[in-house]
Amino acid sequence: MSDIITLTGVVATPPRSLTTSEGLAITSFRLASSQRRFDRTQEKWVEGDTNWYTITTFRQLAANSAVSVKKGERIVVTGRVRIRDWSNGEKAGTSVDIEADAVGHDLSWGTASFSRNTIAGPTESQQASAAPVEATTGEFPTAAEQATADGVASVETFAGVGSRVGAGAGAGAGAGAGTGAGADNEPETPF
Repeated sequence: MSDIITLTGVVATPPRSLTTSEGLAITSFRLASSQRRFDRTQEKWVEGDTNWYTITTFRQLAANSAVSVKKGERIVVTGRVRIRDWSNGEKAGTSVDIEADAVGHDLSWGTASFSRNTIAGPTESQQASAAPVEATTGEFPTAAEQATADGVASVETFAGVGSRVGAGAGAGAGAGAGTGAGADNEPETPF
């Protein structure tokens, strides 16, 4: 069992990105989270103690975090918390790691502009010949059913995470954080 936590704080280190030999994208960074409170005797806001977390992201969230999150920015993170004790012989301590499910900028402190990931959609002939998708179980089609109807080449399913639909060959730069031709060329979602 894992506990879900939501944190706000400041990105304290530049995000580090890597891709494993199996092709798994990973991005991690440290997050400093402090509580502020208003001290009536001093009549000003004062910082409380700072808690430090290691945030780790995987797959598409890792690719997006690598290009979107910068040191010094205020963000919101939701994910599974793991607390572990460590020792290196002369020092010992406790590490609090968060395996992030979602990362975003804290809009209480500024503004942001969102860019959706683009995937290659069906050709015009595929759109014309596609019949409405009917789900085999439940109200909405599965990712595989929708991908087949949309003419998408592959569907990746991650245990406990959901599905990501891909086209096999994507446009983009870096670790999968591509830029497409624009919003006019994005396929519509079925929902």
